[in-house]
Amino acid sequence: MGEVITEVDGAVGRLVISNPEKHNAMNKSMWVAFADGIEQLDSNPRVRAIVIRGAGKAFVSGADISQFGSQRTALEDQREYDAIAERAYRAPQKASKPVIAGIHGYCIGGGLGLAAACDLRICASDAKFRMPAARLGLGYSVEGVQRFVALVGLQNVMDLFLTARPFDAADALRTGFVARVVAPDVLNETVNEIASSIADNAPLTVRAVKLAARTALQPDPQLRRAAEQAVLACAASADYREGTQAFVDKRRPVFSGS
Repeated sequence: MGEVITEVDGAVGRLVISNPEKHNAMNKSMWVAFADGIEQLDSNPRVRAIVIRGAGKAFVSGADISQFGSQRTALEDQREYDAIAERAYRAPQKASKPVIAGIHGYCIGGGLGLAAACDLRICASDAKFRMPAARLGLGYSVEGVQRFVALVGLQNVMDLFLTARPFDAADALRTGFVARVVAPDVLNETVNEIASSIADNAPLTVRAVKLAARTALQPDPQLRRAAEQAVLACAASADYREGTQAFVDKRRPVFSGS
């Protein structure tokens, strides 16, 4: 049936998408569990960064198409399914902590959408990407398309969505969809190092950067005000005093998130 597993290792939370027999295709219950898992990790005060990865030989190969006939045929069923999936897509963006996708193998359709919702994407050189909606007759959500346009630009979205062609890690790096491409055997190590380095930094600053970046994807006045308030909160924080004093003392800062 597939499952979504959450783990906490020190200050890093991990969410593992596991349906290896179907290359981690997402069924309805997994979409729900994904959003719940992100919210659970985000609410954990120990966690300062969240990593998403797929079990086995893939990241996520998309939605489980075998369920479409029973769950995505009638209009009301389609709307319900889309709402559940959209909650999952929004969860990494709504999280107050940075979410990092470690991508290997297949990252297709819904998997591409989940990766796009993360704050940072690192992929292995063996990653295989595709947005096949046009080959399935599916209408991709307006919010989802806008998310991709903000990430990789209009022309790249038109190319990848309209042709539905496969693309590789080099294309993903060229378009700016991923930040780095690494060898498959060091992907997990690289992602863990990045997550740990983020977790060592000042949490209020990290949160402020994430909120400010979200305003580019979601130009909402309320969100902008929240981002501006988060920036101001940094200046009044104990962490700001700790960071500047540590610099003077030539020592490593210890941030409390306050």
